[in-house]
Amino acid sequence: MAEQSVPTTGREWHLAARPQGWPTPADFALVEAPVRQPGAGQILVRNAYLSVDPYMRGRMNDVKSYVPPFALGEAMDGGAVGYVVASQAEGFEVGDAVLHGLGWREYATLDAARAVKVDPQLAPLSAYLGVLGMTGLTAYAGLLAVGSLQEGDTVFVSGAAGAVGSLVGQIARLKGAKRVIGSAGSAAKAAKLVDEYGFDAAFNYKDGAVRDLLAEAAPDGIDVYFDNVGGDHLEAAIGALNLRGRAVLCGAIAQYNDITPPAGPHNLALAIGKRLRLEGMLVGDHYGLQPQFLADMAGWLGSGELRSAETVVEGFEHSVDAFIGMLRGDNTGKMVVKL
Repeated sequence: MAEQSVPTTGREWHLAARPQGWPTPADFALVEAPVRQPGAGQILVRNAYLSVDPYMRGRMNDVKSYVPPFALGEAMDGGAVGYVVASQAEGFEVGDAVLHGLGWREYATLDAARAVKVDPQLAPLSAYLGVLGMTGLTAYAGLLAVGSLQEGDTVFVSGAAGAVGSLVGQIARLKGAKRVIGSAGSAAKAAKLVDEYGFDAAFNYKDGAVRDLLAEAAPDGIDVYFDNVGGDHLEAAIGALNLRGRAVLCGAIAQYNDITPPAGPHNLALAIGKRLRLEGMLVGDHYGLQPQFLADMAGWLGSGELRSAETVVEGFEHSVDAFIGMLRGDNTGKMVVKL
């Protein structure tokens, strides 16, 4: 197989300490490490874009979860796209663009079976970390398969200016929702949801009690709630959900950095009389939807019916800044790091 010269060492980010509450730069270390040449069936990838995602915060805690925690003193991982620079695997050539799971490093050596070739002509490479990747599939499967969206539903999305939320609202609109409402953390983001993404209404959750802001935006209640936030948003949604409403529990970013247990929701008993369905979701359960998801998303992107926003942070050395900024809501749409 062909290969090209690559550096003998590359940088990678290690978890140096387990964050207590909000992560700080001191919890991470930028380390120079050897670049390992690929063995049989392996490829070496020069990463071009890295993904920073909310779920990574949970992996920094040493607790049992659906995915193992990051190990202290070792390279972290996450979604990345890049170019093959050396290959010992059939079907992968130098120059191929690939999506894989060894982010947080400049160079990644991995089994080719754990990489997927992507087409940089179909969409910008970074899109495969967002709208055409795990982020997009989370929005699509969560709303349609878990949330059982029906034409004419009223949909409420929290964290709606984020990577997943901004897509959920647009997919709901494209699939026939009657009304789409979003919450965001600033007036500018709320305006963007309405003006650019086609939400029917949006509010800045810092303007008052979420239950009051939601009641004003959805006087007739809601049928589907897509939860990226938890806490007071989930409590407000439970109050607003109509009979047989559905809540998709995708994330709870409001409490990821809390060191005390969350106080609520306090009104969970309403789920009984309303016959609500509150269902947690992990995107890994829904890869069977991938062909339909890609067909729909590529079509909507190509026609301009769906917009995909990115916040791009330049420079591998700023990966931790990007991650912490994403947790604080500095991004609109998907946050990625460009190497």
